Formats: sequence, C-alpha cells, structure tokens
Amino acid sequence: MRKTERYKVEDANSLWRIYKTVSFFKVMKNFIVIQIARYTPFLSVKNWLYRTFLRMKVGKQTSFALMVMPDIMFPERIKIGTNSIIGYNTTLLAHEYLIEEYRIGDVIIGDNVLIGANTTILPGVTIGDNAIVSAASLVNKSVPAGAFVGGNPIKIIYTKEEMEQRKAGTTE
Repeated sequence: MRKTERYKVEDANSLWRIYKTVSFFKVMKNFIVIQIARYTPFLSVKNWLYRTFLRMKVGKQTSFALMVMPDIMFPERIKIGTNSIIGYNTTLLAHEYLIEEYRIGDVIIGDNVLIGANTTILPGVTIGDNAIVSAASLVNKSVPAGAFVGGNPIKIIYTKEEMEQRKAGTTE
C-alpha cells in the first residue's frame, strides 16, 4: 500500500509539535522557494530551484505546471523521473500529521508519467513509469507502471496491458 515511517506522539496532536519534527528555518526557506517556483513560468528555472534549494530529485525534461505544491517540510523525499508532467495545482506530500502520530514517506514518480491537475499524492506512494493519473485524483496507494488511474481514492481504470490494447486499436 504505502511505505511510511510512523512516529507516535503524546500530550498533543502531532502538528502541535511541528518544529520538533523539522526546523522552523528549513520550513521558511522551503516556503519561499516553493512560492517562487509555483508562479515561475520557466520550467527549467523551477527544476533548478527544486534541485538546488529543496534537494528534490527531478529528472531531465520534467515539467511542473503552475501552482504545483511540493512538500514544504520534506521535499528531499520526493523523486521524479525524466520527461514527466506534474499537472496544475497538484500537491505532493511526503508527510502527514495525525492526532496521535505523524508519518513520513518517500514519493517516487517514474519516467514519462502524467499527473493530471488538482491531484493530491500522499506520502509513501510510488507511481510507476508510463503511468497516467487522471485529474482531481487522490493517490493513496502505489500505481503500477503503465496503468491509467483516477478517482478519490484512485482506482485502476486501465492496466498497462489494457492501455496497450487501446493504443493498438484492438479490444478483446
């Protein structure tokens, strides 16, 4: 399902203890860099900002649309392959704060992946190469390579094999 590290908290909800989890100055720096990148129309500049200041692993020719929101606390836990598209206003989360615990997990997006607009990707998720995620989806589990998924939460619409049949123009 999802691969996350879980950390129990006591006395107060986990978000109340945010700066025991991550440095205030790291969050401020990341916030500023992310806000600049969200509005920057130059794809190569966005990738440079993400690689240089947030330590995200971003493949060549990967495109982040306007308003994409990478994880502000743990962006270094996000890895995106080459030639992928991250759609408008997508959120990539590498953390989640709950009442009694917080979780941190890597987000891994393969090569040639298309993520539709307004999608939310939760921590600990892997999206395989050549996958397509429909717009307005909640990616709450890993996506197999070549699959077409969508919905809230996601469901497989077409498997890799079904997608290949559709591209070839055959149906069986």
